[in-house]
Amino acid sequence: MGTPGIVGVLGGMGPAATVDFMRKVLAATPAVRDQDHVPMVVSCIPQVPDRTAAFRGDGESPLPAMLGSGHRLAAAGAGLVVMPCNTAHLWYDELQAELGLPMIHLVDAALAEAAAHGGRIGLLATDATLASGLYVNRAGGAVQWLWPTAVEMLEWVMPGIEDVKAGRLDAARTKLRCAGHALARRGAAALVLGCTEIPIVLDDATAGLPVVDATAALARRAVAWATA
Repeated sequence: MGTPGIVGVLGGMGPAATVDFMRKVLAATPAVRDQDHVPMVVSCIPQVPDRTAAFRGDGESPLPAMLGSGHRLAAAGAGLVVMPCNTAHLWYDELQAELGLPMIHLVDAALAEAAAHGGRIGLLATDATLASGLYVNRAGGAVQWLWPTAVEMLEWVMPGIEDVKAGRLDAARTKLRCAGHALARRGAAALVLGCTEIPIVLDDATAGLPVVDATAALARRAVAWATA
């Protein structure tokens, strides 16, 4: 095939999610030799201020740091920018306007794949992603959502995400599995993994129902762009 376009990965939010995204790009690429793979330039600088804290008004905006990484990617030749972090997409419009480069919206990629599932859809995500309506607003009325309860967020979801960031994967898997099973018991037909830490430890088997991996959905769209 011809030379693929260069994908810029605005990462570090968190580092494990960035590596997981890159692995899923490799898995989604129909390659038989090194030269067939998608070229990527990656800015994995984890010192971006916490996105959930910024949304709550408890911390500084991550936008300046994200713009710094975005400009590095542009200078390195990226023709497309992707962010393997759901909550970071609360600043997507400002980032895209400043960078002036094509971007793929992670939530749109996930919603397109969620549409293949009927019935109610469970959503596991950070407090900020849920409270901002990031998924709900972009889906409009096309999806019937089921969310974790406030107690489930406090005891399972947010601690599970924090465990992934800290490398405590077994503990994370236990907590997030509980959250997924709770949504399944309440009637979810499928589960959107709307935080890029979550699919590192959760899949169809561990969640107890079919999952939509937002990271993998973004990877497939990035590969399609690069190889078009």
